[in-house]
This record gives sequence, C-alpha cells and structure tokens, in this order.
Amino acid sequence: MGLNGMINIPSDKSISHRSIMFGAIAQGKTTIKNFLRGDDCLSTLKAFQELGVNIEDDGETITVHGTGFSGLTQAKQAIDVGNSGTTIRLIMGILAGTSFTTELFGDHSIAKRPMNRVMLPINQMGADCSGHDGTEFPPLTVTGTTDLKPITYQMPVASAQVKSAILFAALQAQGESIIVEKEKTRDHTEDMIRQFGGEIDVLGKEIRIKGPQSLVGQKVIVPGDISSAAFFLTAGLIVPNSQITLNNVGLNPTRTGIIDVIQQMGGNLTIHETGSETNKAGTLVVETSNLKGIEISGEIIPRLIDELPIIALLATQAEGTTIIRDAEELKVKETNRIDAVATELNKMGADIEPTDDGLIIQGKTPLHGAKVTSYGDHRIGMMLQIAALLVKNGTVELEKAEAISVSYPRFFDDLNKLYQ
Repeated sequence: MGLNGMINIPSDKSISHRSIMFGAIAQGKTTIKNFLRGDDCLSTLKAFQELGVNIEDDGETITVHGTGFSGLTQAKQAIDVGNSGTTIRLIMGILAGTSFTTELFGDHSIAKRPMNRVMLPINQMGADCSGHDGTEFPPLTVTGTTDLKPITYQMPVASAQVKSAILFAALQAQGESIIVEKEKTRDHTEDMIRQFGGEIDVLGKEIRIKGPQSLVGQKVIVPGDISSAAFFLTAGLIVPNSQITLNNVGLNPTRTGIIDVIQQMGGNLTIHETGSETNKAGTLVVETSNLKGIEISGEIIPRLIDELPIIALLATQAEGTTIIRDAEELKVKETNRIDAVATELNKMGADIEPTDDGLIIQGKTPLHGAKVTSYGDHRIGMMLQIAALLVKNGTVELEKAEAISVSYPRFFDDLNKLYQ
C-alpha cells in the first residue's frame, strides 16, 4: 500500500516571517493571507506586538497596522523568540536602527546558535549587539542607534538570514550599503523590499541598497512552503506504489534546489506552474521512481540547505553513492544536522558517513525499526517519520516528535490522509 492523494502544503515559513516584519516597518496597513500559524512564525508575530505594533488575526487574514521603523517602541520585557533562528537574526537588523535597547532570548537550541555572523556587521554599522556574558550566544542585548552608517560587507557565509538582517539595517542607514554574497541565497527579503515600495539593486552576488527608505503596507498572499513539500516529494518517490499531488508550492528559483536534485536523480516529477511572475508557485506531482546517486555541492547548496536531511533519506533509496559537500552550514541549524542525519538513519540500517562539510551516502539500503530522536529539530523529526514508512521489520519509535509543529502543525494528519 502506497501514499496516494492530494494535499495542500503549509504556507511558506520564510515569507510568513517576513510578511509580519515588513508589515510592521511599513507605513499603513498590510494584510496577509495563508500565514503559517506554526510556532516559529507566531514567535515573530508576538515579538512585533511586544514592540508596539497592532496586529490582528481573525483566523483567516492577519492585519498588521505598520508603524514604520520610527514607530517601534521598547518592549516591556525581554522578547522570547522560542525556537526561531529567523526571528532572532532578522529582528536584530530591524532593532539596529531603533533608539532603545531590546533583550532577545529563546529556547535551549537558540542558546547554542552562533550570532556573531549578524552581530559583527550590525555593530560595524553603529549598533551595539552583544551576547550572553560576552559570548556570541543568546540571550542577546541590542541597543540601536538612529544614526546607522552604511556598510560594504563581503559575506563570510552563505546565509539568507544574515543577509536579510543586514538589509533591514541598511534600509535605516544614512547612505548606500553594498553586500556581496558568498553564494546566492534565497531572496525573499529582496523581493519583499520591492513589493513594499523600496529600492534595491541586485547584480549577480552584489546587492546595493540606499537608506534611509520608508516602505508602504501591502497585500501579501503566502504560497506553500517547498521546504515542507520536500518531505512528501521524497515520500512519493521512495514509498512503493505512490502518487502524490502537492498544491500551491512556492517555486522561487532561489529555493528550488531540491527539484533540480530530484530531476538529476531520475525522479518522476511533473510541475504545473500556477503562480505569477513575482510570486512563482505550482502544483507538483511525484510518483514512485528508480533513483540514482549523484554529487550535490557548490552553488546549489544554499538553494536546498533546509532540505538536505530529507535529501539524505532520498539518497539511501537511490542506486549508488550520493555525496553532499559544502554544507558545513548544517552544523549550526536547530541541531548539528550532519551528525543527526547520519546517527539516526544509521540506527535504522542506512550506510551514511558524516564528513566535515556533508555526508557520503551508500544506496540502496533497506531500513529497519529503531528508537530514534528528532533532537527537538522539526526537519529531523519529519525526515525520520518518512523513513519509518519504508520499514518492514520492527517499529520506529520517534522521540521528541512534537518538534514537528514548529513548521508543519498538520504533518501527521496529512500523512494519514495519503495513507488511507
């Protein structure tokens, strides 16, 4: 018995976060449809409410009554970002231009995530960001300045979060900032600056942005999240006798690395484009396929960094060797995803060797039952649950499964629907 049917993927997490942020810092009203009401995005919503922004949610539409940058007010207490790295890193760029001090903290996983990558450029621009006891780790204190200086910054890591934080600060700085990316990363922030009436120039890996700018409220319709779709794309390819249709999946080219990988591995995937030029989306159909191992490295890595755990599972069911390189960024996600993927899938019978910057995966391997853990990381949890579908001997016991609600509250319901 395979997985068959059609599901609507949860809304895009990256765009949901940014829609609240842009709505808050714009002048006037922003309405948001299809907002992802997962724990992470709700952390962003609550953070801006604490900074004095009036945000209403009637269950269907979220309305943000923007204050502009200058209308944000000091939070009455430290802001809790929960498990959300996007919230803590991007909000630092917005807070850099305020006239007050804000404290930011999160859960145990956030407390281990490196913040110098954002603090150093923001501090160069004149803000004062510092971590716990002089370290680079949260809790953080951000003291903004209304006299932010522009920056010319060569990115040491390929990170959309770091780039976005600098862009938010640059929108408030006095003069032109230039950011040079290490590799091109997801560009939702650049797209939304334009959508909200701002000006930004992108030429290859170089981004130029003049400040200060003021933005205007907009209507945002959030497409489905390809990072969430990735789990069911993989399930449809590797679970026998399966055909799955996924509706309204966002197809921003900076995010579609997993589609390239599936096609290179020989996966049976059909795309029907449905979106617009500025808001690319489509219906994706996958079927059980014979896959082959490939090498995944270089400039494609930032386009699929969040999908690499589930791609690793895909590779265990492909003929031959799959090599993932240049993915050291996986070590500083919600957990060290290189080690977590190798450790947990190997418990189930996979043959995966972790390396300094990726994984070497031998396929095709049958998987068996085991006691595994998500480490409190939503993407590891979902990957292991899809792996469990392949198990014929024994059962899979998944610890910390509740982490999945961070990005995909309906995950188990959707899985059961396809399994009926």
